[in-house]
Amino acid sequence: MTEPRAGVVLAHFSDVHLTVPHLGWVLRDLAGKRVTGWFHLRGLGRGKRFMHAEAVVRAMVAEFRTRRPDVLVFPGDATALGFATELEHAAKSLHVGDAEVPPGVAVPGNHDYYTPPAVLSGAFEREFAPWLEGVRVDEHVYPFARRVGPLWLVAVNSSTANAQPWDASGEVGAAQRERLGRLFARLDRGPRILVTHYPVCLANGQPETRWHGLRDLDQVVNVAADGGVCLWLHGHRHVAYWLPRPRQAPFPAICSGSATQSGRGSYGEYTIEGEHLRGVRRVFDVATGKFQDGEKFEMELGG
Repeated sequence: MTEPRAGVVLAHFSDVHLTVPHLGWVLRDLAGKRVTGWFHLRGLGRGKRFMHAEAVVRAMVAEFRTRRPDVLVFPGDATALGFATELEHAAKSLHVGDAEVPPGVAVPGNHDYYTPPAVLSGAFEREFAPWLEGVRVDEHVYPFARRVGPLWLVAVNSSTANAQPWDASGEVGAAQRERLGRLFARLDRGPRILVTHYPVCLANGQPETRWHGLRDLDQVVNVAADGGVCLWLHGHRHVAYWLPRPRQAPFPAICSGSATQSGRGSYGEYTIEGEHLRGVRRVFDVATGKFQDGEKFEMELGG
């Protein structure tokens, strides 16, 4: 008989950037940023950085089936260019909604919201619907909260469709921040963990760059702090890092890094007991096609 484990176990992965050969181009795409993104992907080598993405995702899903974390936390960037065909493929590859895989909590990344039509299509929300279930304050999809044991995972959409090819910034927006405040007030007691695509800061503690960061970061941090958040989980940056006390926020932050980028592929597995977190990076080994333990760390939650 399997011994019950202590604490809640989260598997935190992001930025898988899956794509498909037949994307589904339409005429309006030829005048938008998808052309630049496609050239970067196919012509400038970005695609080669994710050449093992399919194998990594298969191995990661196999891990989830055997290691059985309590919940999967996915802060977005399922795709390369935000096409509906990519989102459908990504959701199937990640086995979203599969009863044999642990439940998940997801938010879109900037690549999933690559263009205004990608946002308006609702493709991310349609394909990842089983990972978007939770408590809400009204009919809007975001924010929402999901209870996992004593914890609350509070998911916030920080991604926007930006017109300029170089603009990878995001924004939660005043309306969603107001709903977030009301959502916090509605939740029962328990540690609150915020899930967004965008980070609090860079690995060195410095602010994100103008064209790559969260435009309303200070306002979001204020709402999160007032709401009792004790940890911020995110993706966006492709190298994993963790900051016990970033100067931009009164609680720790963990970047999952990219699960699939060659030479960096990993995900985080965290065990939370009370206000203590024990983490381990599960790193993908191309030679064996499997994950293995990497760096371990511990931190106290706060807020």
